[in-house]
Amino acid sequence: MPQHEKINYVEFPSQDLAATKAFFHRAFGWSFVDYGPEYAAFSNEGLDGGFFKSGLASRTDNGGSLLVFYSDDLEGTLEKVQEAGGRIVKPIFSFPGGRRFHFTEPGGNELAVWGPDEA
Repeated sequence: MPQHEKINYVEFPSQDLAATKAFFHRAFGWSFVDYGPEYAAFSNEGLDGGFFKSGLASRTDNGGSLLVFYSDDLEGTLEKVQEAGGRIVKPIFSFPGGRRFHFTEPGGNELAVWGPDEA
C-alpha cells in the first residue's frame, strides 16, 4: 500500500524501449506491462516504475539521479549485467560501506549495483 509522502514510483527515459525491456528481463528477470508503444511499467522490483520512450537518458555526468541495486554477489551480478548487454562504465570499486560498479543499459541510462566488502 502506498505510504503518505514516501517515494512510490520511478520513471526513466529510454532511448530504445525494446532494448531496455530485453536487458532488464535478461539480467534481472523483470517483466513489463506495455501501455502503448512508448511506455512500459514494471512492478515488484523493490520499487514500482516504468520506462518511457525518449531521446534522452539519465546519467550522473549530466546530473541524472542514480538508481542503485543491492547484490549479495557483486561479481555475479556484474557478469549478468554484461551478458545481458550492459556496458560497465565504472568497474567495481570500494567506497565507505562496501563496493559497487556502475553500468549503462541499452536504453542509455546509468545505474549502479552495490554489495558488501569482500569477506
